[in-house]
Amino acid sequence: MPSWKLVSGLCLAFFGGLVAVAGIGYAMVSVPSEENAAARSENNVYYWANGTQMVATGSGQNRQNVTIDRIPEAMRWAVISAENKSFYTDSGIDPMGIARALGNMARGGDTQGGSTITQQFVKNTYLTQEQTVSRKFKEMFISIKVGTKLSKDEILQGYLNTSYYGRGAYGIQAAAQTYYGKDAVDLTPSECAFLAALLKGPTYYDPAGNQSIDSSATPEANRERSEERWAWILEQMHTDERISDAEYRTAVKKYPEPQGRKATKGMTGQISYLVDTAKRYVLKNTEITEAQFDQGGYQIYTTFEKDKVEALAKAVKKVESKNIDPKRELDQHVQFGAATVKPNDGAIVALYGGAGFENGHFNNNADTSGIPVGSTWKPFVLAAAMQYGTYKTDGVGLSPASKYNGNDRLKIRNNDGSFVLNKDQTPFLQKNEGPFPWGFISLRKAMEQSVNTPFVQLGMDVGMKKVADVAQKSGILKDSFAGLNASFALGTSTPSAIRMADAYATFAASGKQADPYSVTAVKHQGSELPGFEKPRIKQAMPENVANNVTDVLENVVENGTGYHAQDLGRRVAGKTGTTDENKSAWFVGYTQQLSTAVAMFREDPKSHKLLSMNGTAGKDSIHGGDIPTEVWTEFMKAALKGESDPGFPKAEKIGEVADGIGAPSPSPSVTETEEATPSAPPPPTETVTTPPPPTETETCGPFDFRCRDEEEENGGTGPGGSDNGGTDGGASSSPDPTDSEDPGGPRGGGNGGFLGGGSG
Repeated sequence: MPSWKLVSGLCLAFFGGLVAVAGIGYAMVSVPSEENAAARSENNVYYWANGTQMVATGSGQNRQNVTIDRIPEAMRWAVISAENKSFYTDSGIDPMGIARALGNMARGGDTQGGSTITQQFVKNTYLTQEQTVSRKFKEMFISIKVGTKLSKDEILQGYLNTSYYGRGAYGIQAAAQTYYGKDAVDLTPSECAFLAALLKGPTYYDPAGNQSIDSSATPEANRERSEERWAWILEQMHTDERISDAEYRTAVKKYPEPQGRKATKGMTGQISYLVDTAKRYVLKNTEITEAQFDQGGYQIYTTFEKDKVEALAKAVKKVESKNIDPKRELDQHVQFGAATVKPNDGAIVALYGGAGFENGHFNNNADTSGIPVGSTWKPFVLAAAMQYGTYKTDGVGLSPASKYNGNDRLKIRNNDGSFVLNKDQTPFLQKNEGPFPWGFISLRKAMEQSVNTPFVQLGMDVGMKKVADVAQKSGILKDSFAGLNASFALGTSTPSAIRMADAYATFAASGKQADPYSVTAVKHQGSELPGFEKPRIKQAMPENVANNVTDVLENVVENGTGYHAQDLGRRVAGKTGTTDENKSAWFVGYTQQLSTAVAMFREDPKSHKLLSMNGTAGKDSIHGGDIPTEVWTEFMKAALKGESDPGFPKAEKIGEVADGIGAPSPSPSVTETEEATPSAPPPPTETVTTPPPPTETETCGPFDFRCRDEEEENGGTGPGGSDNGGTDGGASSSPDPTDSEDPGGPRGGGNGGFLGGGSG
């Protein structure tokens, strides 16, 4: 046993060592200043796929330090009342907070931020990716030293000058200009409380919304959070006697509405959406925070090809100017979104996000949700049928030659043979675009002419969960799915153009899927950051299933609704899509080299609700086969100029012919080209989708007619209801961005961005 003298000596030596280490650490650290932090602000530089510079943009140009006398007292007290009431009396560190952070790190969790204003000031001036014990101790030593070397006013000034307020604004002066267009000294107490609320996290407290960073950060949700915290901060200031009764009553009368977003230097045209997409990809794939990233100093190498980006923008502008007259009321508020992805790779080589940040359009239409895809969803139904079969085939896949009833106003059956019912218990009648009597037609023919009724019944027979499984494995994000009821087969889901292009690229690559990506490498201070390897290629579906989908979609272009894509002059596979009330129109098509999705829609700029395109461009209605296909073809001509035409792999015979209920028996043995069709069929046009109710086993979802009141069934708007009874999804009065069954907002979309962001 060691003697007490030995134990005592060891203890004294241990504690002496700790004191020595602490003394050395204290002596070695320097006191930070906001000037040093501002000096370190740099631009982020983005590069095209060929390595040439695209744009340099960052926080350096949007930062200006101000002295404490130029910061309103109300701003100082707003921060103190909300963040650190004991600021003027505490030592500058929170031992319990540090202990929690160290404990979390020991368990592999988050470090947590400093809980005092002093610690937060220190953290602001040492933004790095490190989350280590050594950094935490360093912050503690610096905070102690700051508390002894700087006055409280100097610390508060430094904190307000180095804090991040969102929208690229560092420091209170930049924030005042960004949100209110005035100098910090002129801020009102109410505006000060608003800016103090942003320090809780601008992603979630900026009422403009930040869905590109987090799909739950919708304008509606952010506004609610902002107002609640703004009011709470004013209440705390009043309770702490930092503002008078009269000042408090004046301040809480009206929420201080901030200005809208503005384009920063270089963020114009399509560059704004390319940078937005790449930035989100970086944040998604690293531990870098938005504040750290906007501090600058990063080099981001993207997949975007300049010539293709320019060609896509040119194609949109050309077709838009040819067809759309903004002086005509029904042509106003028309928008386009498009994206191009490389099959067998996943690289996003081009996108079109809208009119540009400089024109006040901050939503990236290439990566937004809330735009139903309509009949472009039908290939997933067919793929599921060929892969899994139906409840009648015991897992044996169906042939595209299988015949289903294509007549208008068809009664849809559940798997037990019963009819899907309306609220009044009468059979629901699924509609096509018109009353043409197709009779029993093959699935190939139904895809060619985009007839609704066969695919609704086929989806019911296969099972919507299997359809969803195929779509998800192809590249569609689950959180963009609509409810898994009968209407699911008709494209009520709202994935982004990026995700639709990527999913069709899976067909182009014979079933091989790679997640879409926009960044190949990121460097910071000369070092390349991990996390930007190419996405792994997966076999999403059997090769011959994908090849047969391609074969069917080639026929859509050769003989059906996508015939305008023939103008490309090479082998093409694709599908048109149009939704009820004509609120969106799509064309998604591909060659082996590129897969491109084009969406067209109208949107109310204030409510962000989708508007009908009936009458737009002087047409009775807009179909996916006309203007969207025209944009697609114009772009692909330029993008593939000089490229070979490899065609597609041969599709081998697949599955068995298994006709729908009521088909003539035995099945005719004619080939597809011999298929009998009623005389005088209508010309190939897109079929507008009309959602039926869910199956008997489904719970009430956003398209469940049995769960709606009379107003909603006839076109009213309610939670999860359709504002037109169609696939646009309607306006959800209480969208839940975490619920894939919820339409999710004014556009009626769930979360459909290619990273999982962008709530509709």
